[in-house]
Amino acid sequence: MIRLFDFDKVPTSEILTRAILAEENVDAAVDAVLSAVQTEGDTALRRFEKQFDGAELDDLFVTQAELDAAESQVSPELLETLRQAADNIRAFHARQTHSDFILTDKPGVVMGQRYTPIESVGVCVPGTPVAFPSTVLMDVIPAKIAGVREIIMATPPAPDGTIAPAALAAAKIAGVTKILKCGGAQAVAAMAYGTQSVPKVDKIVGPGGVYVAAAKRKVFGLVSIDMIAGPSEILVLADGNSNPKWVAADMLSQAEHDKLASAVLVTDSPTLAEAVRDELEIQLESLPRKDVARASIDNNGKIIVTDSLEKAAEAANRIAPEHLELCVDEPFALLPRIRNAGSIFLGRNAPEALGDYFAGPNHTLPTSGTARFSSPLSVDDFVKKSSFLYYTQEALQAVSSQVQNFARQEGLEAHARAIAVRDGEREKEDAQ
Repeated sequence: MIRLFDFDKVPTSEILTRAILAEENVDAAVDAVLSAVQTEGDTALRRFEKQFDGAELDDLFVTQAELDAAESQVSPELLETLRQAADNIRAFHARQTHSDFILTDKPGVVMGQRYTPIESVGVCVPGTPVAFPSTVLMDVIPAKIAGVREIIMATPPAPDGTIAPAALAAAKIAGVTKILKCGGAQAVAAMAYGTQSVPKVDKIVGPGGVYVAAAKRKVFGLVSIDMIAGPSEILVLADGNSNPKWVAADMLSQAEHDKLASAVLVTDSPTLAEAVRDELEIQLESLPRKDVARASIDNNGKIIVTDSLEKAAEAANRIAPEHLELCVDEPFALLPRIRNAGSIFLGRNAPEALGDYFAGPNHTLPTSGTARFSSPLSVDDFVKKSSFLYYTQEALQAVSSQVQNFARQEGLEAHARAIAVRDGEREKEDAQ
């Protein structure tokens, strides 16, 4: 059963505790996979797919025929939903694009900044319980908007070597370039190092289990990554007028993801706290993924009772959750008090599941308290910024002595001489 805490009495360390580490040390296993893929390439990929997913693969990539056939295997209703969700995601992320700028306010000086897309990106799509079409849309569409030229999606196949048709349909809608039938650390390795058939990418994004997270951490620097994602989280901040059935359902929507997931209720109502505690037990009994959700709720779930909504907001900021629901009478009044959250859901009719699938904001979010300093996946993750600078001869001469003095103050004479040598050459030209 979920644990109850009094906010003013529970230690901060207990409030912040969440299961972000695997139950086993995966580093050695991941190191072995990375080394094998780097050395053996495609041979290692086929061996690991046989070992981990039970699939014997001739083709490592989804064929065009498989991709075309997927749409006919998806119901028209789901296909239309995928298209509408894609439209919503595009509309939201299109507002995240930037424009180059140029400054010309000083005589003889031109400087500015330009944005260019990353050339190639790998997208990890988890395969448990099936490859998620929602993750495909959320991770690929911002990359397409940014202008990424090549997008390789990697997801583990079923034992018969197939990929879930809905995920393939989503990949086609989103604009994936290639689909690699591979998951886990081996997929990260293939995209980071490159193999005989898998091109090396510049950045790897997308969620995954502990093996994917460890592999992404280890290849960072060779390639860029979006984040190291931990288990999924939800914090529901609710007042006494909230429906306990709704609150419990929203908490379980994340608990069913993973035994390590955390579902937290923060409320100023002891009555609601008890009602939600009871409702969780009732709803757990009928969940298909009951065992997973039960472990999450019992081990990582919390109900924290405060004496005011202001204190509840303070608790939310200290926890810095991946998903935060403000199930209160006046959510927009409470919103300015929230500083740390990945994605915020306002009111009682915006459950977290709406954001997972359909609304438009991204569902690849910072976890494990990293919302204190990081942000959801966005178009920004797929572009680079380059500054540029131009000075005329006269503009450089005007600041020459200042720059030389600055460089010598830092003990870097060659920097100073790079400025001075230009003055010296000009003096010779003027003397002739």
